[in-house]
Amino acid sequence: MTVFLAWTSEPPADLEGPWREAREIAPGLLLLDSAETLSVVYHALKWALPDGAAMVVSPVHQTPKSRGLAPGTTAWLRRRTPRQVADAT
Repeated sequence: MTVFLAWTSEPPADLEGPWREAREIAPGLLLLDSAETLSVVYHALKWALPDGAAMVVSPVHQTPKSRGLAPGTTAWLRRRTPRQVADAT
């Protein structure tokens, strides 16, 4: 499974798609847990949006640093992504 971070200017009311789970973690900001490729996830979200809606989708390869997101977001990410490795410097 891969976690994808997606932002859209007009989040869909229905978050059905080729993902096992979808979470809105802030207005327009989504986490999508999917076994599909970036292209498949991108196009599924694109087709769920109204014409002209802005969007971006990117895989999350490790647990990011964050704050101020929906409760449970960090725990959800930690269960699905590797933790950051401490800098050696």
